[in-house]
Amino acid sequence: MRTAAMLRAAGAGAGDEVVVPAFGNAEVAEAVVQAGATPVFADIDGSTYCLDAAEVNAVVGPRTAAVVVVHRFGRPADMTGLWEVGQRHGLLVLEQGESETPYGELDERRAQAAFLDRRLRGVRTPESGAGHTYQQYVVRVPGNGRPDRDAFARAVRSRGVDCRVPVKTPVHRIPLFRRDVCLPETERAADETLALPVGGLSSKREMQRMVSACNALGGLLQPAF
Repeated sequence: MRTAAMLRAAGAGAGDEVVVPAFGNAEVAEAVVQAGATPVFADIDGSTYCLDAAEVNAVVGPRTAAVVVVHRFGRPADMTGLWEVGQRHGLLVLEQGESETPYGELDERRAQAAFLDRRLRGVRTPESGAGHTYQQYVVRVPGNGRPDRDAFARAVRSRGVDCRVPVKTPVHRIPLFRRDVCLPETERAADETLALPVGGLSSKREMQRMVSACNALGGLLQPAF
């Protein structure tokens, strides 16, 4: 794995700790283990779903050697803040991106995202942010003590919308990497996020059908947020 090789090349290994996100798949934590180091989980920013610089700073210790930053859903992380943390503590900061959106598809994704931003009700639409490519259009379905996101997803699928839960289980809850850590934004995002399809829809009629399906389910949601 490229991340493991880069960590080894930088001298990270046995006895070292590497700060990684728990919101996502286990690939990054596995790369840290492959390099011989120990993954340490920091919380995310609730808007970008990427590592929060202040949270990274809070978990840095004497054994910390590096930070691996993962950009999520087409929204870039706060690299300025994360680089500042790295410089402050003398840490290697590695970036792991997603597959890039083809240039010809980028305008389509952004146009479809803008359409959904204007018309969706009852879900929290993503913050646009500079440089957002909408690899995934991720909304929030806030709960009120029930698995509202899951009920919402089942109901939307029954209306023909191909939605999916982007992160079902944060890495710090997976048995191999289980940690007793407090990551409230990570936990909240894992419980509330839902990815709606953009980039492959062929007509506004299909987009409107998705909007209608989602907006018809407002009763499942907590009204005040």
